[in-house]
Amino acid sequence: MVSLGGRYRPPRCGRRQGRQISDPAADARTKAILTDAADIGAVTVGAIACRIRDDDAFLCAGSDWRKPFFGGYKFETAPGVSNPGGAIFFCEIATGVTPAMAEKMVGQGSQYPWTALDSTGRPFDGGNTCRLRLPPDIPVKDLWSVIVCDTQTRLMLQTSRSAPGVSGQSRDVKVNAAGAVDVWFGPAAPAGREHNSLPGRGWFTIRRALWPAGAVV
Repeated sequence: MVSLGGRYRPPRCGRRQGRQISDPAADARTKAILTDAADIGAVTVGAIACRIRDDDAFLCAGSDWRKPFFGGYKFETAPGVSNPGGAIFFCEIATGVTPAMAEKMVGQGSQYPWTALDSTGRPFDGGNTCRLRLPPDIPVKDLWSVIVCDTQTRLMLQTSRSAPGVSGQSRDVKVNAAGAVDVWFGPAAPAGREHNSLPGRGWFTIRRALWPAGAVV
């Protein structure tokens, strides 16, 4: 359960943990209601996260790259004013938040911009091939990486590789003539780019920057 700025609490569903309902028909009805509510809630949260409309959710105007959360670690639009959309947006892909995650700390900490849409504004489809071009000399002290996550579980996508990611620490990552790195997403890797490629299905991607410099923050 998430506290949305200390002002909002979800209503109780009317059942106590460990307490049984004696009427089997009533118990089946309650289970069906709660199962349906959970399914609808999961779909609603996913839709809000992937199609967020709040301008503050994005890194910059005209970009589909989003912040991992907005409204500060308390998820507020103003002191004492809850921002449920911000909490839903964050908790769709993460499990906890701390004040440090809300700070832009140059030269330390980490940044996690992410996106679920391609350049045409459509959700990523693992049956299609996409390319992400990372510029030369990404300003990080530690490492950069790109990972893919499953839209259903929000966990890293299960693949035949040890990890579904491309990292600046990998010796096998190819750098093009201009010094940029092309990361490929799709059902098959382009020839010679196997270590730059991430297989996909329904997915979203996160760029990790550890100990980022000013340009990343």
